[in-house]
Amino acid sequence: MKLKFENEKEYKEYWLSLIEKERNAEKEFHLNEIKRLSGVERQKRGRAVLGLRMRYIGEFLDFKIYRFNRNNMPEHQIKVGDIVLVSKGEPLKFNQEATVSAVGKNFIEVYSKEPIFRSKLYRLDLFVNDITFKRMEEALNKVEQRESEFDVDIILGKRMPKVEIVDVYSEKLNESQNEALKRCILSEIFLIHGPPGTGKTTTLAEVIKKHIGKKILVSADSNVAVDNVMEKLKDYNIVRIGHPAKIESNLMKYSLDVKIRRDKRYKEVEKLIKKIDDLKYLQDKRTKKPTPSRRRGMSDEEILSLAKSGKGKRGVKAEWIKEMAEWIKIQQKINKLYDEKNKITQEIMDDVLKSADIVFATNSGAGSDFLKDRKFDVVFIDEAAQAMEPSTLIPLIKASKAILAGDDKQLPPTILSNDERLKVSMFERFHKIYPNNAYTLEIQYRMNEKINNFPSCEFYDCKVKTFEKIKNITIKDLGIKDDDFYGGFEPYVFIDTKGRFLEKIKKDSPSKYNPLEAKYVLKLVKKFLENNAKEEYIGVITPYKDHEEYIKKLMEDEKINVEVKSVDGFQGREKEIIIISLVRANEKEEIGFLSDIRRLNVGITRPKRKLLIIGDSKTLSVNETYKRLIEYVKENGIYKEVEDES
Repeated sequence: MKLKFENEKEYKEYWLSLIEKERNAEKEFHLNEIKRLSGVERQKRGRAVLGLRMRYIGEFLDFKIYRFNRNNMPEHQIKVGDIVLVSKGEPLKFNQEATVSAVGKNFIEVYSKEPIFRSKLYRLDLFVNDITFKRMEEALNKVEQRESEFDVDIILGKRMPKVEIVDVYSEKLNESQNEALKRCILSEIFLIHGPPGTGKTTTLAEVIKKHIGKKILVSADSNVAVDNVMEKLKDYNIVRIGHPAKIESNLMKYSLDVKIRRDKRYKEVEKLIKKIDDLKYLQDKRTKKPTPSRRRGMSDEEILSLAKSGKGKRGVKAEWIKEMAEWIKIQQKINKLYDEKNKITQEIMDDVLKSADIVFATNSGAGSDFLKDRKFDVVFIDEAAQAMEPSTLIPLIKASKAILAGDDKQLPPTILSNDERLKVSMFERFHKIYPNNAYTLEIQYRMNEKINNFPSCEFYDCKVKTFEKIKNITIKDLGIKDDDFYGGFEPYVFIDTKGRFLEKIKKDSPSKYNPLEAKYVLKLVKKFLENNAKEEYIGVITPYKDHEEYIKKLMEDEKINVEVKSVDGFQGREKEIIIISLVRANEKEEIGFLSDIRRLNVGITRPKRKLLIIGDSKTLSVNETYKRLIEYVKENGIYKEVEDES
């Protein structure tokens, strides 16, 4: 893990080699799986759907919309915004890329720039988007050439950024949040460190409001995170850059595409599009396209000149020359209309972006053509600890001042190459080398005090305190009945499986699952539901994909609709009751990637009123953090052993 760099060249080469590694890992992952597994097997893993029928839905903006459906749609991982390969069944032979715009029970809808080929049945495969990697490279090149608005010496770790405290206040913020606000107004760079439940995004939104009047860019690594900040700033004149398929439908009216189309000047653009379409129709029906085989080396000028004099040449009849000349004349008119259309669209776009109080984009979107040469006074980056450094760099270099919000004690960037260096975000690196440029928010509004105290002391030097009014919230407040099976109203429970439930592994799978532990989770959920808990109150978290799928199947069989997700799926979210199923129980006492305690931190900070952790204490206690957690529950909650389920 490198914290400081000698020069721009070293910085660029360090990150360039890592993102190249990640790009290859991502492509390889999908292509290898397509090669290695049959379509049916890949479908079982949720990364492909076979036997789909397709129908054309219509157009939206510049995209064609297609709906792929099947009656018994299998469970899959394809979600809105993903890039998919559309094929007839053999994606390695022939495919077309499209972007997913909607996912329903029996359908997947996609946007495509080009018409999709005809076939009886289709296959969709989850794939990768290369654009982000190219934009990371561009940002690294700009740092190397010192074309960055943000001071390159701060990026390299060669100059300490200044911190200024300003006398400013917001009624919407608590004392701790206001302390962060005071440091964000004039400092060159500042990190808002927001532990779980401390209102990091709320604080960021208030800081942004204090900068209105300046040219502001707000970004985050994911579309969901961008939309979360947007929700809090809808009262301003805001504009969102990004693919329409990736923007929340209720926020679509703020998208650049929609704003351009709502401008009265766009009526002229529509007229020009109509003229272009009419000319194209005429071109297809009445003329011959001068393909290389038809023109036989003749230039456009030569064809036009020959047509004028009514002559043929090189074995091409005069009649054909005339038809090709007509095609060329119409194409010249079309090109002129395109230039006119693009000029008006560009003018509208410039005006929309210039007049906006705040421009929103993902980190990658900040490198799109719309914002390519635009400069800002200040950039705000949310969830910055979850982004790879080259991703954060894309928006950062567009402004001389930056505010980053995140928590490097929660989930790191998600990567496929497994290179630990890529898991160190810019937020984490800056937090280490510029500690004076960071402030930790200290009051949490989510969880019962007993649930908060362990992560507060384990990960945040006991700084995070619980808001007075929620200190003692329990499931009793929700009308849920007392029951010893789940530890009654006690907020913190550890259920020790005592080596009775052993983990298992499926053939050819890197994941793990624990069938008896999963059945115990089901028993707990059923007991809560019997005692007046609503399904939406409960969340089940597990670190392993195969275990997640196993529990989901048990729930489906019982027709129980409780959310079951990986740790990553619950980041930034909360539930009244959280059950964590840790899976690992083996004679070797190995815990694998559970040893990344940031995942544990995320899991145990999702519940508001009750947390139940199920695991084998002997296996888990090889790690000091888990050992301390179990001791904490023994002293401050309920520690119990499972009855024999075998």
